[in-house]
Amino acid sequence: MTTPYTSVALAEPLQRAVADMGYETMTPIQAQAIPVVLTGKDVMGAAQTGTGKTAAFALPLLQRMLAHENTSASPARHPVRALVLLPTRELADQVAEQVKLYAKYTQLRSTVVFGGMDMKPQTLELKKGVEVLVATPGRLLDHIEAKNVVLNHVEYVVLDEADRMLDIGFLPDLQRILSYLPKERTTLLFSATFSSEIRRLAASYLHDPVTIEVARPNATASTVEQRFYSVSDDDKRRVIRQVLKERDLTQAFIFVNSKLGCARLARSLARDGLKTAALHGDKSQDERLKALEAFKSGEVDLLVCTDVAARGLDIKDVPAVFNHDVPFNAEDYVHRIGRTGRAGASGLAVTLVTSHDARLMAELEKLLKKKVEIEPVALDDERPRRHHGETQRAQRGDPDAPRTRAPHRTTHGFVPSRDPFFDKPYETQASGAVPASWEQAPAPVAARGKVSANIKQRRVVAALFKAPLQTQDAAA
Repeated sequence: MTTPYTSVALAEPLQRAVADMGYETMTPIQAQAIPVVLTGKDVMGAAQTGTGKTAAFALPLLQRMLAHENTSASPARHPVRALVLLPTRELADQVAEQVKLYAKYTQLRSTVVFGGMDMKPQTLELKKGVEVLVATPGRLLDHIEAKNVVLNHVEYVVLDEADRMLDIGFLPDLQRILSYLPKERTTLLFSATFSSEIRRLAASYLHDPVTIEVARPNATASTVEQRFYSVSDDDKRRVIRQVLKERDLTQAFIFVNSKLGCARLARSLARDGLKTAALHGDKSQDERLKALEAFKSGEVDLLVCTDVAARGLDIKDVPAVFNHDVPFNAEDYVHRIGRTGRAGASGLAVTLVTSHDARLMAELEKLLKKKVEIEPVALDDERPRRHHGETQRAQRGDPDAPRTRAPHRTTHGFVPSRDPFFDKPYETQASGAVPASWEQAPAPVAARGKVSANIKQRRVVAALFKAPLQTQDAAA
């Protein structure tokens, strides 16, 4: 049963903003969370990735803050009343954009602060006064210590992707931030999983929360077709190119486990003529935002990334996700393939499995609670032609250079020669020919006592000065 947005008690400016964004019916998490948040109760929410959690907390919070709406230019009239904490910069920027769209017909202000960017522009925005502050924990602590933001008036706190924040070690930062906030507040915690650590965090900072679970934890979307292919490390690039061609895919995420592997794969695919961008933690924030914008606008077809992009990024109509590497953490598989098949659309998730991934696949099967069928893949015989520069890199031992298989060996273990000189029969030397230098008789050794011809004799030169003793003897 679907619930229309018109059935929710939202103010006219919010209803108009929702209509502009094309929202008509609520997702399950929105239908259950919005009425509860409107009552001011604490919430523990769990839902599959890509189910609209941002609207589930942003719309009711904006509705409750409309009572403080004003047109004053004074920063004192616009204190921070809602704080939204997220684990990654990209997710924080995305949520901030959504909040601005929801509040565009109101006088409520919002901004976002995250690391990797200059603090001065963020400080100027904070000094103007904002009601909704979206932030990553590390950068927010920087602004708190610099006294750029005061959190004495915070009434609502949202911990989004809480399990991810704990995974990357943000628990001490979260505890410090929450210590600056008023004790009387509404706390909303959203997580893809309800692990024991999440439940301990909720018990410490949530008061009698309402638990909302709209799907089985760690469930994958039914609209995503999941395929597992057995390949070797050397053939992974060929499989990706072949699937892209066979399925006629226009765009795709490609997930890699390491930052170094991400950069290398992106360069290799770019050399194959594919429009590719890399997204990983060693990129500057400006580079990461540009890569995302290029992917969203269609300038880039393949976004090669680490798990920094596995959660929360809402890019519509991405038809496929490739797991170049099986994730170390089985739960990340659910988040990775959640980048496709969003909002009810169909999608494809391809995972490339090698002989070294047996343990990781066992953990994944345990999480999914089903046996995974790993299929063989038949590769085309066509191989990309190596450029001259790639040949030189291969000779220098560059790991980025495409690998080639060793030449075919005979049963005796020798490589057949292709030099015609060695295929000729042995020919005896013609009479009268000059023997080779190593066959010639050695030169006669010079007689003892004579100077070798190879040693230059010292030349006799005139003396510039006479010895003083000889002068004195001659005078005597």
